[in-house]
Amino acid sequence: MMRAILALLAAFGLLAASDPSPAQGYPTRPITLVVPFPPGGSSSTAARSVADKMSETLGQQIVVDNRGGAGGTVATRAVARAAPDGHTLLVATSGTVGTSPALYPSLGYDARKDLAPIGVIAATPNLLVVHPSFPARTLADLITLGKQASAPIQYGSPGVSTLNHLTGELLAQRTGIKLLHVPYKGAGPALNDLLGGHIPMLFSAIPNAHGHVAAGTIHALAVTGAKRSALLPQVPTFAEGGLAGFDVPLRYGLVAPAGTPRAIIDTLNRALNGALASDEVRQRLAVEGAEPEPSTPGDYAAIIDRDVTMWSELVKAAGIKPE
Repeated sequence: MMRAILALLAAFGLLAASDPSPAQGYPTRPITLVVPFPPGGSSSTAARSVADKMSETLGQQIVVDNRGGAGGTVATRAVARAAPDGHTLLVATSGTVGTSPALYPSLGYDARKDLAPIGVIAATPNLLVVHPSFPARTLADLITLGKQASAPIQYGSPGVSTLNHLTGELLAQRTGIKLLHVPYKGAGPALNDLLGGHIPMLFSAIPNAHGHVAAGTIHALAVTGAKRSALLPQVPTFAEGGLAGFDVPLRYGLVAPAGTPRAIIDTLNRALNGALASDEVRQRLAVEGAEPEPSTPGDYAAIIDRDVTMWSELVKAAGIKPE
């Protein structure tokens, strides 16, 4: 009897050994890493910064695939519907899994339910910059002027639902000043109009504005992160300027379609965090004013949940409508 039981247990052991976990053998082919914006932007830099190092760890090539459209939401929706096998991934941003879901409830994907967070790549603050003809030189100056002005102060952004757009709305809500959003079709046209004096204020990515701030053709009032940027260490944070709790950097992260096995998510998370520990990757990100943020899948899920909640509450409270 005992011999029969042992034989049975041995058979089950063989069966278990022949039934590998989903991560064993993964990846079995090249991985497509979708960037939901045209080539050349900061999201592409973030993707390419980690792709090569992750490829070395995983033993398969990671192919970066730029698919622009509708502020990144078209490609995000496509990845959310892709096979959950770990071979199609997405670079998510604070816009695609934060501000856009808050402003557009019918995107075709739910940032919380349809995507499986892998981990944060990096975060970079935006800059609040003004034209030299605008009299504010500090955040406190701006708030004072905004409260005294008879008409709203115009501010530009790369477009409706971008982090830059809703950051301005958040500033108005937190301070009580009146701002008027002027959307552009991209960061370049918005910055050009600021340089030309057609708008007085802009929330800009640091790489776009850095050279102009250094040259004095525009003035930087504050950065939207929790600490100063290494690229512009002289520019204070919003908290240092008197507005505590104003921490809304642009984050980039990796996500997969919901339903991707946890073993694969964990494998990708280890590869990502390993890449972020590399001096080469850190240096490439630093060019964009970005700092690596190694994290767990749970950490990134909490960030996405918090951002969607915060921006949804702002949109509702301020009565912001899609334009």
